[in-house]
Amino acid sequence: PQGSPLRRGRLFGLVDNNEELVRYAEAWARKIQLNSNTFEMVREAVKQPHSNPVVTVAIRADGSVESVTFVRTSGVPAIDEAVTRIIQSLANYPAFSPALSRQYDVVEIRRTWHFDVAIRLY
Repeated sequence: PQGSPLRRGRLFGLVDNNEELVRYAEAWARKIQLNSNTFEMVREAVKQPHSNPVVTVAIRADGSVESVTFVRTSGVPAIDEAVTRIIQSLANYPAFSPALSRQYDVVEIRRTWHFDVAIRLY
C-alpha cells in the first residue's frame, strides 16, 4: 500500500538475484510440501475438476502470516479453503535470517499449487 512503512520483498517466481530471499522461499515451500498432513486436507477436494491455484503468501519477519491472496483460484471453493487452512496451520514459519530482516519486514511469495499424490509448489 502507498505510504506503508513496511519494506516488502517479492518473489513471484523461483529465481531472483537475492539468494537470501530465494533460500527463505524454498524453505517455506519445503515445509508445506514435506508435511504429510497437508495433502490429507485436500485429498477429496482435488478429485474434482480444478485449475492449479496461484497463491501469494505474505510472511512477516517473525514468521507469522500477514495475508493469503489468490491470484487465480482453483475454481473449487473447498480446495481454496484447504490451501488457506494449510498455510495458516503451518504458521509460524521460521523468522527471517538477520540478512533478510535487514532488507525486508514482509516477504511475499507467489507459487502455483499442484496436487497429485502430494502438494507441489512451483
